[in-house]
Amino acid sequence: IHILQVKLQLYCCVLMARFLKMSVLTTKAPTPNATTSKRPTEPPEPANICSFHSVLPEDVLEAELLKESIAWPETPSLPPNFSLNDTSGSAHSTFTILPRNGGGSWRVGDQLEVLIQIADFHGRRKSSGGDVLLARLHNPTLFAGVAGRVLDHRNGSYTAAFSLLWEGSAQVEVTLVHSSEAVTVLQKLTQEQPDRVFFRSLFRSGSATETTTCNVCLQAPLEKLCNYTDLHTGEPWFCYKPKKLNCGTRITHAKGGFRQNLRRMQEKLFNSAVNMKVYIPASGPANITVSTKPKGTALPEKVGNVLRTKPSGYYYNGVWRSLDGTTVRQFETATKMSRCLKGKVLHLYGDSTIRQWFEYLTKTLPGLKTFDLKTPKQNGPFLALDYPNNILVSFRCHGPPIRFSSVPANQLRYIANELDALLGGTNTVVVIGIWSHFSTFPVEVYIRRLLTIRRAVEQLLTRAPGTLVIIRTANPKALSLYEAQTNSDWYSLQHDKVLRAIFKKVKVRLVDAWEMTLAHHLPHNLHPQPPIIQNMIDVVLSHVCPQR
Repeated sequence: IHILQVKLQLYCCVLMARFLKMSVLTTKAPTPNATTSKRPTEPPEPANICSFHSVLPEDVLEAELLKESIAWPETPSLPPNFSLNDTSGSAHSTFTILPRNGGGSWRVGDQLEVLIQIADFHGRRKSSGGDVLLARLHNPTLFAGVAGRVLDHRNGSYTAAFSLLWEGSAQVEVTLVHSSEAVTVLQKLTQEQPDRVFFRSLFRSGSATETTTCNVCLQAPLEKLCNYTDLHTGEPWFCYKPKKLNCGTRITHAKGGFRQNLRRMQEKLFNSAVNMKVYIPASGPANITVSTKPKGTALPEKVGNVLRTKPSGYYYNGVWRSLDGTTVRQFETATKMSRCLKGKVLHLYGDSTIRQWFEYLTKTLPGLKTFDLKTPKQNGPFLALDYPNNILVSFRCHGPPIRFSSVPANQLRYIANELDALLGGTNTVVVIGIWSHFSTFPVEVYIRRLLTIRRAVEQLLTRAPGTLVIIRTANPKALSLYEAQTNSDWYSLQHDKVLRAIFKKVKVRLVDAWEMTLAHHLPHNLHPQPPIIQNMIDVVLSHVCPQR
């Protein structure tokens, strides 16, 4: 422990020195778009002036603990000439429903456990863990569903645990999202190619224009870079300096492209019909029948060797029922929604999955009229007003590394800065959803962003305790080869754990988009289908207007 403390202290000192040096270089800039230039008396700057793995000095210890908390089981190394037949597949893998603990028939309130055994394409059982599995329990007739919890035994076997929450039939569904070998590739991509998604900025002065590459970090001497590190949050962002124009002439930010560097055999690990998002068959019955729980029966905290699973909620008759203490009300009509939002100001910040909520509200509420700000339809910002009911709803996308087609540089805003400018109060609702655009970067980039947002949320709640802050989690999605490399469910799952841990002790409300998507019968999508969105909005409005 003492050695670790010394190492952390030394690491903090190095980061502090680098941070102070960065501050000196950026303090004199009047705006983040100002030109950066090297002082003539100084020697050339070293090439490595930034890092994809850096966090603020005061956050080093917390970042290390967060990284340890999401450490994935060891996955197999892949030789260049590996055989796909030796990797995890669904054809010969199976799941088996285990007998009820204590025997007898299944009852509401019990915990169902399922043993999953992963095998390769030869049918040989795997002896190591690290596969990515999703599990749900559902009843298509009742439109009921609940997400399961998967425990990796690190020997090729897994246990999926489900809470039994309704009477009648309950059917198990287990999905192999990625083989452990695919996870090896995804880990290597992040380590070796953190800049595989890159960005472009257009610079213009009069009739002269230039376009250069931008990213969280660029490996070049400082005199060859435009440094747009945010002066308030310290969030790093760099562009290669144009050859003729200065850094203050930057006018747009846009996704530049994606560098595809997988070998042909590695690509075969991400085949949606073979080994990615494929169902694992049952070795016996795939469903059980559940009866009513006897009155007064207490539920044990532990079942066998598995802790009791505690889902955030479940679907019944297509309606989300929360298990976190929130009574979810149904806002079936525009009148009920408007009555709840009357006199409220809603600020939505984040990516396109939050913009989807803005679009749902403006489409559903006829009195909520979008004010034309002449902004791009993809990134906004957007503003909608219901003047008779005194409702205001706004949306603004988060700052870099946002992967939208084109955003005016002067409209790039960090969520923390936006929160610092809010007055807040009992009629103010803040909704934050930020996850999808960070998947290709080392997790430190995401940790750093969330910690700056958390500080801003805490300051907002200190000066305006009545403000309601709601955070949307990540959700599983459909996967292709491209999506797997840029937005895999495995990346999203890791980031989702980080988000929950960072905001665990902050007075915010969570909309568990992960479980709400996983438990639903509709296919996974980056932008969930309307029935799921409607349930999410019901959760939001239930926090805004809790049942008395």
